[in-house]
Amino acid sequence: MPHDFPQPMDAAEIPRFAGIPSFMRLPIFEDPAQVDIALLGVPWDGGTTNRAGARHGPREVRNQSSLMRKVHHVSRIAPYDLVRVGDIGDAPVNPIDLLDSLKRIEGFYRRIHAAGTIPLSVGGDHLVTLPIFRALAAERPVGMVHFDAHSDTNDRYFGDNPYTHGTPFRRAIEEGLLDPKRTVQIGIRGSIYSAEDEAFAKDCGIRVIHMEEFADLGVEATLAEVHRVVGQEPTYVTFDVDVLDPAFAPGTGTPEIGGMTTLQAQHMIRGLQGLNLIGADVVEVSPPFDQGGATALVGATMMFELLCVLADSIASRR
Repeated sequence: MPHDFPQPMDAAEIPRFAGIPSFMRLPIFEDPAQVDIALLGVPWDGGTTNRAGARHGPREVRNQSSLMRKVHHVSRIAPYDLVRVGDIGDAPVNPIDLLDSLKRIEGFYRRIHAAGTIPLSVGGDHLVTLPIFRALAAERPVGMVHFDAHSDTNDRYFGDNPYTHGTPFRRAIEEGLLDPKRTVQIGIRGSIYSAEDEAFAKDCGIRVIHMEEFADLGVEATLAEVHRVVGQEPTYVTFDVDVLDPAFAPGTGTPEIGGMTTLQAQHMIRGLQGLNLIGADVVEVSPPFDQGGATALVGATMMFELLCVLADSIASRR
């Protein structure tokens, strides 16, 4: 297919362990307007309340993404033939100032959004999705498909602190960035602080699919529910690797046993094809707790899965 779209380096010519590491071994761009999908990192975990380390996620996911190839083996989507994709580096952060980091990250994503470019990001802890929403959803609230062990709709931590990796979606709803009635959370599980922890999510209309319900429904019925809830309006996808059982993703900050398999997660992301997608992220990959790069490989693979459905969504809109 003749085009001038950026292509990954060929592993048959330049071995995967050589060359400058970038997401999917793609060229690096400074101007987001030069690509349709911008791959970028948010190396910040200032919202983490226990096991820090996700700030190192983007660098290691870049490394493991060298194992990705060009064409999806099931859907046959070839994202680099559909749209222009490139690595635009990392969002600026301040590791010693949470509020300043939120402003810096938001400003970087505003540039991406103003360019008409779709971001596919790697965090970082889950609080990074809040400034992304502040940039992408400034004009209107968006829907969300949320893969996670945790609802992340808590209110305050350690007194009156409203910003942690457990609060981003409560803040996003309060700020009018996220439409709770077009939000579905999948894989929620684990012990909770109190019996009222999930009240906010349920009261505002979020469709919460606990891991037990997902196990009963199965992939296909869950996907049908996802499509019903978010419809065809603009939708963001966020994938916290702790939705997976820690047997598959040990390198994360808040692991919970009894989670999805990697194959179930891949099937779920593939089933998002046909939605009106405006961006996505993979968060909470924490290399200090990883083993042999396994979780970073999961992050890179889920990133490629998301890239395929994002590219297809853009191509369909055109």
